[in-house]
Amino acid sequence: ATQFKHFFGINIIQRMLFTMASSSSHRLVFFCLACLLFTFSYNFVAGESDKVKLNLYYESLCPYCQSFIADGLVKIFDSDLHTITDLKLVPFGNAHVSDKLTVTCQHGEEECKLNAIEACAIRTWPDPNVHYWFIRCIENDTTNWESSCFTKYGGKKAIKDCYTSDLSKTLILGYANQTLSLKPKHIYVPWVTVNGKPQYQHLDDFVAQVCKAYKGKASLPKICHSSALSKSPQSKVVKLQVSYAEEVFNHQAKNLN
Repeated sequence: ATQFKHFFGINIIQRMLFTMASSSSHRLVFFCLACLLFTFSYNFVAGESDKVKLNLYYESLCPYCQSFIADGLVKIFDSDLHTITDLKLVPFGNAHVSDKLTVTCQHGEEECKLNAIEACAIRTWPDPNVHYWFIRCIENDTTNWESSCFTKYGGKKAIKDCYTSDLSKTLILGYANQTLSLKPKHIYVPWVTVNGKPQYQHLDDFVAQVCKAYKGKASLPKICHSSALSKSPQSKVVKLQVSYAEEVFNHQAKNLN
C-alpha cells in the first residue's frame, strides 16, 4: 500500500508538471513541484536503503526459535518498528549438508519438511509482513498447521507446488549457504544479526538494538521512545535460551561412528 501511495503521488506531480511547463506564468510553481518530485522520489528510495537489516537464522521445531518468532519478532509488526526494519528469515539453523547435498536436520525429517515449507512461503510472499505471519502460525502449532494456517492465510497451492518440486531443495541449499557462510559463524539458534553484527546476549533486547542502529533521516518509531527500552539490559542477568550448533554436530558425528 505504501509503495502504491508513493507511485500514485509521483504520477499526480508529473501530470501537474506537464500541464504547467507550457505556461510561463507558472514557472515558479513548476520549479517548486520539480523539487518536490525529486525529494519525494529520493525519500522513497533512501527510506528503503536506510532500513536496519535484521536477520534471523533459525530452524523449525526449535522451541527457542519458536518463542523468538512468536513473542519477539511480533513486536516489529505490532508496532511501528517495521517502518525502519528490513526483516529477513533464514530457515536452516543447525542443519547439516553432506557432500552429496543431503540435508540432515537437528529435529529430524519433520524439521526439514517445515524448513522447506517456510522457505517456500518466503518465496511465495516476499514481503516479510506477509510471510512472517504464516511462519509464526506454523511455529505456534506445528501439528495442525496445515488446516489452520492455509485456511487463515491461503497460498496452499503455490507453497505445496514449491515444496514438492526441486525448488524447495534449491531454496534450502541457498539458505544453508547463507547460514554456513556467516562470519563470525553462528554458534546457536536463534541467531540474530543487526546490520550483519551478531547480537549474542542482546536477543531479548533486539528492539533497542534496531532503534540504536537506525541512521536514517526519518523520525524514530514511537516504540523506540518506549519507557521499557530505557531500562538497561545490563542490570539483569539473562540466561540464553538457545540450541547450540556444536552439540548437534557432535551428536551427528557419534551416530556415524
